[in-house]
Amino acid sequence: MNLTLQVWRQPGPTAEGGLKEYKATDVSPDMSFLEMLDVVNERLIEKGEMPIAFDHDCREGICGSCGMMINGVAHGPSRGTATCQLHMRSFRDGDTIVIEPWRARAFPVIKDLVVNRGALDRIIAAGGYITAPTGSAQDANSIPVPKQDADASMDAAACIGCGACVAACPNGSASLFTGAKISHLGLLPQGQPERYRRALSMVAQMDIEGFGGCTLFGECQAACPKEISIDVISRMNRDFLRAAVTKPAERSGGGGDG
Repeated sequence: MNLTLQVWRQPGPTAEGGLKEYKATDVSPDMSFLEMLDVVNERLIEKGEMPIAFDHDCREGICGSCGMMINGVAHGPSRGTATCQLHMRSFRDGDTIVIEPWRARAFPVIKDLVVNRGALDRIIAAGGYITAPTGSAQDANSIPVPKQDADASMDAAACIGCGACVAACPNGSASLFTGAKISHLGLLPQGQPERYRRALSMVAQMDIEGFGGCTLFGECQAACPKEISIDVISRMNRDFLRAAVTKPAERSGGGGDG
């Protein structure tokens, strides 16, 4: 396969950026998208040019490090797939591919396709934890959890924090990410002590970071490589509203209602 790449190049956070054209020749359809960029970078280095900067780590769709807009779509054309899992057979010989970084006010560009996603870490730090006793682990069977809740919690916990939901959202909202982190703890008994305080803290931090508001477009759900449902946003909103109207002394408590 021979492809034309239009890649966003930006040498630094305050520098002016723009699209630059590159030729990707003799690309195997079995390559991953990141492997294709590796080959392009090797050729750039051989010519004495600066390679394209992009995020990656595990390359197994687990860590959430990779992420870019590919022809205007977060992670590219394949649904339920991170950029590292996208294969070049998803494109055709002769295609032009436009590659840009995540576009969101809360994700400033560091260099080329690399953005600062520290805002997501700060949302987690604001409330993504539980109160747990020290010592040996409690026997799992001693804490009964309905299967429906366990399954929903695991679905929400699948979030890898890649930021595709933010990049795909017309409002630049992090509600799917935040809702997933709130829901996967709030559905379990271990997450009840901080349940409502967690919702208040994490939503407040999301606003501080400059993310936009959620208007349920649903683009986040479509772009999520783990196909997390926007149902988690509804759960987040319910917990937040309950926390906002109850007395401060009651916010740290919680029942198991869904």
